[in-house]
Amino acid sequence: QSTWVIKQLNKLIDVVKVLDLNDGKHIERELMLVKVKATGVYKDEMKRMSDIFRGRIIDVADNSYTIELTGSCSKLDAFIEAIDRSAILETVRTGASGIGRGDRILKV
Repeated sequence: QSTWVIKQLNKLIDVVKVLDLNDGKHIERELMLVKVKATGVYKDEMKRMSDIFRGRIIDVADNSYTIELTGSCSKLDAFIEAIDRSAILETVRTGASGIGRGDRILKV
């Protein structure tokens, strides 16, 4: 039942236009939310790593932090590689979004 609802909702999203931004100057970013353990040694380590990668702790629970990171795909990959894999509870990534630089404008 829920799978059917999700498939139907996915059909509601209309694609207006697709443009390959690699043809010119552009800015590209990705958003990642990572839920990590925040107990024992992980508590201070996750705060420190979040600061190093210019992330933000957006949720604090008894045993976990949710960290928000934005940047290039390689920056987000580097964060995942830098922290202890056993500390990761959940990860969600948007995929890359981009916009042209300067006078480059998407016209519909």
